[in-house]
Amino acid sequence: MPARMRHVRAIAVVMGSASLALAVSVPAQATTHHGRGIERSVLPAGDGWASADGSTTGGADATPEHVYTVTNRAELIAAFEDAGDAPKIVRIAGTVHGNSDAAGTPIGCEAYQQGGYTLEKYLAAYDPAVWGTDEVPSGPLEDARAASAKLQAAAVNVNVPSHTTLVGVGKDATIIGASLQVKNVSDVIIRNISFEDTYDCFPQWDPTDGDQGAWNSEYDNLVVYGSSHVWVDHNTFSDGDRPDADQPHYFGQVYQQHDGLFDIVRGADLVTVSWNVLKDHDKTMLIGNSDGAGASDRGKLRVTLHHNLFKDVKERAPRVRFGQVDSYNNHFVAGKGAAYGYTYGIGAESKLVAEHNAFTVPSGFDKAAILKKWSESSLTAGDNYVNGRKTDLIAVHNAGVPSEQLTEGAGWTPTLRTGVVHPLAVPLLVGLGAGAGKPLVR
Repeated sequence: MPARMRHVRAIAVVMGSASLALAVSVPAQATTHHGRGIERSVLPAGDGWASADGSTTGGADATPEHVYTVTNRAELIAAFEDAGDAPKIVRIAGTVHGNSDAAGTPIGCEAYQQGGYTLEKYLAAYDPAVWGTDEVPSGPLEDARAASAKLQAAAVNVNVPSHTTLVGVGKDATIIGASLQVKNVSDVIIRNISFEDTYDCFPQWDPTDGDQGAWNSEYDNLVVYGSSHVWVDHNTFSDGDRPDADQPHYFGQVYQQHDGLFDIVRGADLVTVSWNVLKDHDKTMLIGNSDGAGASDRGKLRVTLHHNLFKDVKERAPRVRFGQVDSYNNHFVAGKGAAYGYTYGIGAESKLVAEHNAFTVPSGFDKAAILKKWSESSLTAGDNYVNGRKTDLIAVHNAGVPSEQLTEGAGWTPTLRTGVVHPLAVPLLVGLGAGAGKPLVR
């Protein structure tokens, strides 16, 4: 029996409804270039925005000398530099540490410290009782922190060239503590990798941030910045062994060492994000990072999100500015006791279509919080189910937050979808297929 039919049969059994099974349309398989395996798979036709205006093929045409297997950060960077913009396939085998020495051995934050910086000295110098609350830190200790942060950034940030397929080998390929920068390039595929704990050793204290100050950090696990034709598929994003909930508090605020999990910003365009798991994080995903970036972002930031699992994320799943974003058949899970702010952030000039999604939430959850209005923008939000019940997210939000009324109608209709399943089937289907280590061809 074909794999797609097995999925449909399984859904029918679990849901106990033959009619539901008939309504399920399973997304198309990724196609393999030249019939030479998963590593040469290209984005299927019609699979989200990354299939528009041409397609996304990554390194499918790589010659044998441009196929690499890497086991550490130095080898990863060397592979990218060796191939340049030629089509390339780079396989991640085992665990690659961003914070590591030349041999790939993990190193601690102490290795980056410059100018006499230590956290203890920094805390003593900029304690609000000493420094006050009206100015951002400056002076020798802040200079030392900035110099230390610059040294870490040189290790953590890894630039991905054009025409790249970056793919994990087997079920346990992992990148820890590195920030992959898909910056001002095109035609990139990233699949089957667990991205964990891209942490900032040197967060900056800003007493002017909000009413009580905040610790601000750098680095996302993955950033798509000014790039086009990018397909991110079957990956897992998390804080790994360093969740925010376990971090200490200084000056009354959590010592925040993480920024986002995965951001799409600064004129990035034509991106498909499919079958990923994003979990256990605060600021999850920005699509457009500034209200003032309209000059670069208007007409761009066209992104499709489908069949992803967002589990126990506090906010930004995603927060959208400017872009035409199609979010369908995703599963959003808010566990009991998990911190929660909102799911979809409606930002400046956003054109979000959020349809056919499933939400699993605990008893007493405020469904009005699923949408959050940041700016005056309209959206389309139909056929979404919360705990198995069809729910009009806009009506629920407007009734629960009368001071922040949302209007319906994103002004466009998505067409680049390979298949839409009934929202009641989404939790099972996404649970079976999303994340690293799951079958890449379905």
